Amino acid sequence: MLPPDLTVALYTAEAVRRIDRTAIDDCGIAGFELMRRAADAVFATLRRRWPDARRIAVLAGRGNNGGDALLVGGLALQHGLDVDAFAAADAPSGDAARARDSFLEAGGRIARFADADFVGADVIVDGVFGTGLARTVEGESAAVIRRANESGVPVLAVDIPSGLSSDTGAALGTAIRADATVSLVAWKRGLFTGDAADCVGARELAPLDVPAAAYADVTPDAMLLGGAGARTLPPRRGNVNKGHFGHVLAIGGDRGMGGAIRLAAEAALRCGAGLVSVATRGDNVVALIAGRPELMPRAVEDAMALEPMLGRATVVAIGPGLGREEWGRSLWRAALSTQRPLVVDADALNLLALEPRTLPNAVLTPHPGEAARLLATETASVQSDRFAAARAIAKRYASVVVLKGAGSLVAAPDGRVAACPWGNAGMATGGTGDVLTGVIAALLAQGLSPWDAACTGVALHARAGDLAAGDAPRGLVASDLFAPLRELVNGPVA
Repeated sequence: MLPPDLTVALYTAEAVRRIDRTAIDDCGIAGFELMRRAADAVFATLRRRWPDARRIAVLAGRGNNGGDALLVGGLALQHGLDVDAFAAADAPSGDAARARDSFLEAGGRIARFADADFVGADVIVDGVFGTGLARTVEGESAAVIRRANESGVPVLAVDIPSGLSSDTGAALGTAIRADATVSLVAWKRGLFTGDAADCVGARELAPLDVPAAAYADVTPDAMLLGGAGARTLPPRRGNVNKGHFGHVLAIGGDRGMGGAIRLAAEAALRCGAGLVSVATRGDNVVALIAGRPELMPRAVEDAMALEPMLGRATVVAIGPGLGREEWGRSLWRAALSTQRPLVVDADALNLLALEPRTLPNAVLTPHPGEAARLLATETASVQSDRFAAARAIAKRYASVVVLKGAGSLVAAPDGRVAACPWGNAGMATGGTGDVLTGVIAALLAQGLSPWDAACTGVALHARAGDLAAGDAPRGLVASDLFAPLRELVNGPVA
């Protein structure tokens, strides 16, 4: 079995422990040698990112992560930097104890977490906890993490920010807010979703020269969008017409909610659909034509009026502004009876939660609240393990699922998951989800499978959001994504 592409492979903590163990037992790399390589990689990052740093504060827990951090401190001493080290009260053992002894032999001194003082420090090296943490952070560890976060000093996390679950991306009570994180051996899946957005900072991977054989029998749990994870549409041939690129029917826009379906429909046009029709309330038709004359809106007041439009469509996108009243319910039932590929969003998801059914030719795009309703649970439960929630929805509804939010996840019924490394807080505004609905619908209309359309659509949408936000995410509006979407859909996504 060939090893995976480490630039996109995401692992659980247990899987990385297996890789480590194989490297030690079968490849002849001593555990302390791996620790030394980790320290070299982290120190190189520190010097590259903070070349003027002269005083380093090291936080060392009792495990191997703390040993890594103390070896970083030893390297800093060798290079003439001042080092203040603070350690947990519990004594380390094994390789971590050897790292502690090495630091002391290099002239370092170690105080307790309770005495941690970051005044004058240029960088904090975080090694309080590693990937094995599975409990709420408490006591002296929680206190020193809070003190580090409040200090205003940049933080470099070793492998994982302390307090962040490496499997779920959820903060376990309190967590380090790092400016950069060096993931060791392989990417941990929790670095890319949920609370990781506020904790990891810039991400770097340090494989530590672990041989390919150590990875060969360990299957990644998920993949990262980018590279092989996101597909680029081929250039268009010259001898084509609009019929070659599909007909999207966007359904939604109850009274007072016409903007949502307009955003979805225009996004489908901007991403290359040949034709886009809109089934909506009659109140919205004039505004839609005036605002975007390329759309083809029609007043649809009941399911019977929808039938001819369904017959002409290649793909149906339903949900933005749909509402949950009888009008929306009747159109939802009619749309789900068609054999066309579907993109199901917003209130169409809430209606699906009330009347569950499998949709094997659909892409569902819930935010965490909608995901909770689809699973009959609470939003907090979804956010506590987004990977598990996305997989559960995909399995329950036999659909490809996009679990939106910080670090959006794409899941398939067969268990595949892809995580999105792009996106920003400026996209947390009304209408950006409607735009994603239109993007995915356009890709389906142009012949992509539900999985490829969801992965590529999420990548395009998030990258467009980053380009639109630039250095000023506050104040971003959903329609700001249209111009970068058009640029991105005509070139490489990653």
